[in-house]
Amino acid sequence: MKTRIILLAIIMISIMSCNSEKKTNSEVISDTITEKYWKLKTLNGREVTMVENQTRETYFILKSEDNRLKGFAGCNTFGGTFTLEKGNSIRFTNVLSTLMACPDVVVNETEFLKVFNLADHYTIKDDVLSLNIGKRAPLAVFEAVYMN
Repeated sequence: MKTRIILLAIIMISIMSCNSEKKTNSEVISDTITEKYWKLKTLNGREVTMVENQTRETYFILKSEDNRLKGFAGCNTFGGTFTLEKGNSIRFTNVLSTLMACPDVVVNETEFLKVFNLADHYTIKDDVLSLNIGKRAPLAVFEAVYMN
């Protein structure tokens, strides 16, 4: 009887430690991409710069607490949800934007927002994030910007 109780205790401890390890790995994955201000640098291989009449730069942030996506597409704000998985897989869902008209803004918002519908993989190196379809050429490249 004592042997069974000890064996059960060992199994429970093993299960609990495995669960905490998985959570830690998930946190490490999300810490590299979430809670950062990602400024758009290139879109479909073309450099993106802010134009004079643009109110702010094109960016997005992933909020880990509620898996929320939020950002600015050049004229309109946008939001949605995201999911991170092993192997740098990422899925964006329910991406919606406001519908303001900004005829003088150079960034093609439709092209930019399409990235969130197509991307399923990301890579990060030296604070540079690429959103890709699989392991192909990046749809968009972003740079992490740190606020003081």
